Amino acid sequence: MNAVSAPALPDVALRDAALAPRLAACLRTTIPTSIEKCRETGRLDAFRLAWKPGDPGWPHIFWDSDVAKVLEGAALALLADPSDPGGARRAQLDALARLVVSAQQPDGYLNTHFTQVEPQNRFSCLRLDHELYCAGHLVEAAVAHHAATGETFFLDAARRYADYLARTFGRGPGRRRGIPGHEEIELALVKLFDATGERRYLDLAAYFLDDRGADPSVFSLDTRGPAKIDRDRYFQDDAPVREQRDAHGHAVRATYLFCGMVDVAVRTGDRALFDAAVRIFDNLVGRRMYVTGGIGSYAAGEAFGEDFDLPQDSYAESCAAMGVALLARRLLSATGEARYAEVLERELYNAVPVGIGLSGERFFYANKMEVLGGGAENENERFARVPWFSCSCCPTSFCRFLPQLGSFLWSLAPEGPRLEIPAASRLAWRGAAFEVEGGYPADGRVAIVVRTPPAAPFALSLRIPAWCPRAALRLNGEALPAPAPGAYATLRRAWKDGDRVELDLEMPARLVRADPRVESCRGKAALVRGPVVHCLESADNPALDLRAFALPAALSAEPEVEFLPTEWEGGTRAPRLRLSGAGGPVFVPYALWGNRGPAFMRTWIPVR
Repeated sequence: MNAVSAPALPDVALRDAALAPRLAACLRTTIPTSIEKCRETGRLDAFRLAWKPGDPGWPHIFWDSDVAKVLEGAALALLADPSDPGGARRAQLDALARLVVSAQQPDGYLNTHFTQVEPQNRFSCLRLDHELYCAGHLVEAAVAHHAATGETFFLDAARRYADYLARTFGRGPGRRRGIPGHEEIELALVKLFDATGERRYLDLAAYFLDDRGADPSVFSLDTRGPAKIDRDRYFQDDAPVREQRDAHGHAVRATYLFCGMVDVAVRTGDRALFDAAVRIFDNLVGRRMYVTGGIGSYAAGEAFGEDFDLPQDSYAESCAAMGVALLARRLLSATGEARYAEVLERELYNAVPVGIGLSGERFFYANKMEVLGGGAENENERFARVPWFSCSCCPTSFCRFLPQLGSFLWSLAPEGPRLEIPAASRLAWRGAAFEVEGGYPADGRVAIVVRTPPAAPFALSLRIPAWCPRAALRLNGEALPAPAPGAYATLRRAWKDGDRVELDLEMPARLVRADPRVESCRGKAALVRGPVVHCLESADNPALDLRAFALPAALSAEPEVEFLPTEWEGGTRAPRLRLSGAGGPVFVPYALWGNRGPAFMRTWIPVR
């Protein structure tokens, strides 16, 4: 269960016009702005442990996670882009890490809310209080800091905290049973195991998985909170994880749980645990996911609906989309199967980037499939991005997700590298370099140039997307057999410097008809080109009533479109598409809507 691996962040450089500007904006704006927001809102000062009863603005139960995610992002950003004139980024990173460590208690515990506000209630309401969730993000930040700097002081603090948790939780003598109400610690402990080799961290992660769904629920052991706790689908506590069959409950909690399941299964060889994660993933993608890759249908509980319950006034929280991408990357690495790269690609070009503006400092928390309002004249009902949220999990999640973009494009197999997503980039591998050229995903013409390859033969594999009707492959100008969509084209040979592989992916615009079991989309279609879902936005169609507009039933499944080259903010280049016929409406990539001010938008268009 470890077919391929993701490349290290320093080994991939982004050079494309879709993802590279997002990474640049994250380094330039998202991380610095989030650090400042953490300072303004008291999140950083909370680690100084200066709050006293009676003071205003007590540290919230999830504040620590926001600081930890920003810190993790700053560390990963240093790995992805080590340029640091004067060492300012490194100095700030270390200062933040030392501030966090300064709040650690002698026994290893590290939580600003419970240390200052209610120390008597430590671990007394695991179901609701986010302690283990915050601990997980602190551990992830410490592992990233160590990877970026080589320093151990933060990692050592994370180990002390994890050791405290290992002494506290479990089924052994002197330990108490308990699981996190918001999953995250499971995958964080696996990262700590990978960084240190200490088996007790992996064992603790496995325990937190194994006691979920116990009968009676271990949440009933909480000494605070609701008096009676039944096994609860909202918390993925309704059944043991190996028996669960679908994605349900709070969507972000769920994706973190599934990531932890894959991580533990891969390292322990637990086939039943891994098969459960695959089964749930298949349900998530096949029956509970929007065409954009968004998940989580409802604002109430930030939760999944049942199968095919996908209302257009969707919730689709940004954090949940990032969770799907992280899960798909794990399953891709575990199996090497192209279908996981398909989902990963959908997330990277649609559900994830729509949640953050091109400036890097304005966000959607929820990502709707349509915003129609009560009428085009009602300006107050237009949807707009905002700079921060009181529950600011999404902005801080972008801080740590965007620096990882390079690790999603390639896989490293024993026989050689695999190009999963052909965005312009550069991979360093065993002294060789692979330079990807082209304008993907706006353009399906891609070239891979091999530089200074090793003398021994190796395989270079290229994924052919399942959405591609036809693909052509050439090596140094010579045509090769046409590869099949949904699989990999593998070229094994003794490579020479300058060898050039050209891949042409046919990329027609296509109307995707909704599954009739999705009631909210019945009789509708979405415009998709390549991996990119498009939508109608009022900014381009000021005279169009988006509520009343319909596509003619006679329109071709591959309609003719006119490309409108567009230079978006921050250097992003992505064409708008003018649909020939049907009044010539203009469609924009779903990921880019809302970047020109408040707007109306519609993704699924009625066909009649």
